[in-house]
Amino acid sequence: MVDITHKIVTKRTATAQAIVKVGSPETMQAILNKTVPKGDVLEVSRTAGLFAVKNTSSSIPDCHPMPIEYTGITFECLEDSVLIEVTVKTIYKTGVEVEAMHGASIVALTMYDMLKPIDKKVEISTIKLLHKKGGKSDYGVKEALNLSVAVMVCSDSVSSGTKEDKAGKVISEKIQNLGLRVSNYSVIPDEILDIQASITNFCDKKMDLVVITGGTGLSNRDVTPEAVIPMLDRRIPGIEEAIRSYGQDRTPYAMLSRSVVGFKGNTLIMALPGSTAGASESMDAVFPSVLHLFKILNGFNHGK
Repeated sequence: MVDITHKIVTKRTATAQAIVKVGSPETMQAILNKTVPKGDVLEVSRTAGLFAVKNTSSSIPDCHPMPIEYTGITFECLEDSVLIEVTVKTIYKTGVEVEAMHGASIVALTMYDMLKPIDKKVEISTIKLLHKKGGKSDYGVKEALNLSVAVMVCSDSVSSGTKEDKAGKVISEKIQNLGLRVSNYSVIPDEILDIQASITNFCDKKMDLVVITGGTGLSNRDVTPEAVIPMLDRRIPGIEEAIRSYGQDRTPYAMLSRSVVGFKGNTLIMALPGSTAGASESMDAVFPSVLHLFKILNGFNHGK
């Protein structure tokens, strides 16, 4: 199965449709009057659909088992057809569109099986996804943002040349995958004055986003929070909590991180862990959702 361990948990909804066509008005009357020999077509097929949704992962190889929080099945009986709609909801890391379509398919097949003894012309004509919602595609920013982004690595060992920077490169790659360009990349030692001077320089240049990696731990040389916090006009605790919560689900050591996020003027400053995994997971935890901040900033110019 596809690896979804990096995804965030959100509310996911999907609605699928199936259409069963009948060959005569008498068949439709039998459905409505509940006189079909095999039983109440609508209720039996609804029950089958509920089982199908919950067991999708047992039938479709690449579907993940997931907690189904809601399944709704409705019917619209027309003159010569029954429109089936199946809506599925979950709070999970991946969508439920296949679950909804699987449910609609089994509802339609159950109806077909129950009706074929009295109607040789019954057929299933359409199975399709009507709409879905949830996940990063809904919580990001749809339009392109022309943001100026800086990535700053705080590390004594990297700045001295004794260690290769990997965390900064991972962050830069993820920034680029969001359709943004890293306009400044720098490496500095773990010194409060150096960190503050770099931040001041980026803010003077009107950078939109500054992502710092390193120095958020608890060693004597980890001073990034001490450097960043006094400079912030507005901290954003929710983003900091989201980063730690996401990391905590993957390693208990995430609770030791002191990630800091906030605004200095209109520049968003994000101080993330210095480990490659910590930096990568922190980016996955809050992007692209965090880009919504730039839509709500007063006076933000998308085309600058």
